[in-house]
Amino acid sequence: MGPRQASGPTRVLESMDVSPSGKIVTRRRPPLDRRRLAVLAVHYGLFIALGLWLVAMSLASPHFLTWLNLLNVFRQAAPVAVIGVGMTLVIATAGIDLSVGSLVALTSCLAASWLAAGWPVVVVIPLVLALGTLAGLINGYFVTLGLPAFVVTLAALVYLRGLAFVYTNGYAVPVSDPFFLAIGRGQLLGIHVPIWIAAAALLVGWFVLTQTRLGLYTLAIGGREEAARLMGLKINRIKMVIYAATGFLAAVGSIIVTARLSNGSPNAGIMLELDVIAATVLGGTSLFGGVASMSGTLAGVLFVNFVRNGLDLLDVNPFWVQVVTGLILLIAVLLNTVVNRRIEEWARLGGSEREEAR
Repeated sequence: MGPRQASGPTRVLESMDVSPSGKIVTRRRPPLDRRRLAVLAVHYGLFIALGLWLVAMSLASPHFLTWLNLLNVFRQAAPVAVIGVGMTLVIATAGIDLSVGSLVALTSCLAASWLAAGWPVVVVIPLVLALGTLAGLINGYFVTLGLPAFVVTLAALVYLRGLAFVYTNGYAVPVSDPFFLAIGRGQLLGIHVPIWIAAAALLVGWFVLTQTRLGLYTLAIGGREEAARLMGLKINRIKMVIYAATGFLAAVGSIIVTARLSNGSPNAGIMLELDVIAATVLGGTSLFGGVASMSGTLAGVLFVNFVRNGLDLLDVNPFWVQVVTGLILLIAVLLNTVVNRRIEEWARLGGSEREEAR
């Protein structure tokens, strides 16, 4: 029997079905606005949480919402935002890249040492970007062979940082080139250059994800890879392009970090991959693939960095800041994998269903 509407002011929707035991049951749904509100709360919960945190911290500290502090947070968040663009695409394919932090360290050391040797900036920057792209391409190649992305990139996390320590013998290499330093410390129209770079990366990432076939194919692969393969998509090529792009963006982030700190260190980017993953997942990109949002990634990056900044302004022990960051990652995964799915299922099935045997 088809769906019918029950009488009454709430207009509760009902549908009748036959249970496995042969009984006719009636399934009741809550009003459409309740279900829609629940889904909207899931989709935009991070933006609400970010707004509430900004309000709370503005009341707790008079220095929080100052222009100087906001610029400082945005500048510190820039490398995470840049690399987050690539991570969003990778996770959208149901993959992962744990090697970005170690790649930042290696390319940082290489860039600093080449500059110290007198190489011109116009040569160093393209070389660093090319090496980052190559490292990402290697990761993508092994993933296309059928190896789990987690294992491939975990191995890269170890050997790339190991190479950075071997190359520098564990020492940081100072950078003094003024043009290179301006990338991390300079300003354009009163706004730091890293912020402009992050904004450009996010804009390009949004365009690729939402306006191009590559973005559509990326979501299709993450949603159901076998179906995408049957559609004729060149899955291996797409994955390699995405991992290569992530390596390229990690190299961009490395340049920003190196220029801001004025040195290349094998310790650069430690735990950076967790910040990027936490921000990306917190922003709504599904760990199971097929769902991604660049605006959500931006919100996730800002949320993580504003939380840290707020706790620092309140003189919270920095070790507790690490604890909070880990909890944010745990909550992000919980929301992404359990809560979101259950809320969406509740909304789709009608929530509190009531079976009535007849």
